[in-house]
Amino acid sequence: MRVFRPYILALTATCLCLAIGMTLCGAQQRALPSVRIAGAINPVVAQFLVEELAKAENARSPAFLIEIDTPGGLDSSMRKIIQSLLASQIPVIVYVAPAGARAASAGALIAIAADFVAMAPGTNIGAATPVSIGLGGDNQSDEMKAKIHNDAVAYARSLAEQRGRNLDWAERIVRDGASTAATEALELKVIDLVAADRSELLSRLDGQRYLRKGQAHYLDLAGVEPVFAEMNWRQQILNTISNPNVAYLLMMLGLIGIFFEISQPGVILPGVVGAIAMLLALFAFQSLPVNYAGALLIILALVLFILEVKVTSYGMLTVGGILALALGSLMLVDSSVPYLQISRAVITVTVAMFAGFFIFCMVFIVRVQRSKAVSGLEALIGEQGQAVTALQDAGRVFVHGEYWDAVADEPVEAGQTIEVVAMAPMMRLRVRAVPGTHCQEDKSAAKDSVG
Repeated sequence: MRVFRPYILALTATCLCLAIGMTLCGAQQRALPSVRIAGAINPVVAQFLVEELAKAENARSPAFLIEIDTPGGLDSSMRKIIQSLLASQIPVIVYVAPAGARAASAGALIAIAADFVAMAPGTNIGAATPVSIGLGGDNQSDEMKAKIHNDAVAYARSLAEQRGRNLDWAERIVRDGASTAATEALELKVIDLVAADRSELLSRLDGQRYLRKGQAHYLDLAGVEPVFAEMNWRQQILNTISNPNVAYLLMMLGLIGIFFEISQPGVILPGVVGAIAMLLALFAFQSLPVNYAGALLIILALVLFILEVKVTSYGMLTVGGILALALGSLMLVDSSVPYLQISRAVITVTVAMFAGFFIFCMVFIVRVQRSKAVSGLEALIGEQGQAVTALQDAGRVFVHGEYWDAVADEPVEAGQTIEVVAMAPMMRLRVRAVPGTHCQEDKSAAKDSVG
């Protein structure tokens, strides 16, 4: 054993050295908190980004990276994000990526508010003309639109001035809707650099100067590795339903649930599901330019569908409901911005399914309304029988195996074939003589009557 002791000591020392080296390498590999915005900016995205930035500040991270690809979003959500960026104690980096991505509208202003802005080749930034959001948003007066534009211009210029960027360009993207490619944006001093990937981005930003409270600081990004945070399940659900198409489908589901609950009271489940879906749809519509007329037409469609169940209209209410639903769906979101619009394909399929369902129900309702009753007193209407006694005004008849008191508007002879035409008061039948029939002695009926 003594012979192998030096070798064992050498092997142990080697393992210790390797462990220490791996530990040191791991210590040099620092995390860079990062988030990715891929889609419209809404209240859920804003809350998620603000929370992650706060976590990065508490952890005293070297910087915070926002990788962005967005067509824009809600003004209130954008301002919430920008306020957190301007108040951040750590430097914020906005990277428009991957190739083909964009930072449009609200995304462009968020980029301007960051300490450092970089773009991947083949990306663009700009087009920040404000779009009015809310009920009747696009129907505002020219004076009100001018005020909104001037406010947005002043806001963009103040952000560009604070971060030392091109003020004239910041005004043009709001007033004229200008959009700029990556290389041109670099020439105009809108962004700080063009980087093909994250590795190039971090290596070129390492050591760059930024200001906090008038004091100069320098980025320390050596050995950092971006670690992207993900939304939790609650945020993912809320972010998904904020999509205009999902919000519209939720509204339609709510209408179906409410329709079934009103038409078939006591089922409960359709009403509960419909109410939940409707509330989720209303949450999503707060970030969309909903049109008054479209919303009222859809509500009118629901009322007409419910009345079809209660009123005999032979399908006219259903036709009116389908027409109101189609027009209301097309008018529901009043915006020229593509990411705020409901897909025409979704509207077409949804209205077609509603139309098919209610036409199917309408056919059966009309068939039932026109069919003869098969039970109860109403089932006797149209039945034929025989007059047991003469009916000058009132008398007795034999119908469907039973004797009934009956009344007739015209005289009926005993033994004549009669037909029930209606129900009369006091559990009596209103009958008439069947044309072309004559008095016949029904011995069995007479025998039963004597008996």
